[in-house]
Amino acid sequence: MKFNIIDVNDRYKTGTNITFITIIINIFLSIIKIFFGISQNSTALLADGIHTISDVGSSIGIILSFIISKKPEDDKHQYGHEKAESIATLILAIFLAAVGIKIGFGAFRVIITNKTLVPGILTVWITLISIIVKEGQFRLCMYGGKKINSKALMADAWHHRSDVFSSIAALIGIIGSRLGFSFLDPLAGFIVSIIVIKVGIKLFIEGCNELMDCSLEKEKINKLINNIKSSKKIIHVKQVRTRKHGSKVFVDIKVCVDPNITVSDSQHIVKEVETIVINNLGNVKEVLVFVNPCNINYKHPL
Repeated sequence: MKFNIIDVNDRYKTGTNITFITIIINIFLSIIKIFFGISQNSTALLADGIHTISDVGSSIGIILSFIISKKPEDDKHQYGHEKAESIATLILAIFLAAVGIKIGFGAFRVIITNKTLVPGILTVWITLISIIVKEGQFRLCMYGGKKINSKALMADAWHHRSDVFSSIAALIGIIGSRLGFSFLDPLAGFIVSIIVIKVGIKLFIEGCNELMDCSLEKEKINKLINNIKSSKKIIHVKQVRTRKHGSKVFVDIKVCVDPNITVSDSQHIVKEVETIVINNLGNVKEVLVFVNPCNINYKHPL
């Protein structure tokens, strides 16, 4: 049986509204960073502003994934389009890792060329504001991603968090340059690049797993099995299979029951198991329950 715990339209509205807010903020933030980066002689702030522009492109990709995943099943996609978000997560993960590599190479280039500029004091305040704003975007996207169970939106949140790291690196570089410690800029850049690349790899693995029909975590499956076993009508839980489908999950369950019950009774058991699954896992798209006769004495399938 098919289910839809989170309303598709509400989910789409929440995801797109949050993403539109981040796009507008990033457009203004990038303009401010680039302007003051040029006028205040700060290459770190200028590079950070260009990095912020990239967030606009990734956020547009997130919105497109919401639009596609919202579509109902059709003849070519009979299980729905929810995996569009998994694809978006994968692309964003690659993009995030690329940003990390770029930050690392930038830091290496500064060390090799040993070119340092002394930026204006105003760049410190602009960078501090950027850190606060980007951290707010991270928390907003992460909250929305968890609320609607969107890996793509959570991946976008980590992209904003990478901006926080790069802005901190820029701030260290700016302050270091003003105090005469120019080596702090590339050192911070290397640390940031490692963190960003690590997050990108983690999201890439998660995106690949979802595209390969990865099952739910063992803890969730074991808890589900124990709750199903608590039903007095079920003698044995033979098998539980799950697979992630974007923000949704498909569940197949085989249970063993008294071989003497009626077809009507078995249907009631199916309904009961479906209810247990929904109450335990939440956003389930479809549950298939197979009812098998069982040897009551030995509690093994016939």
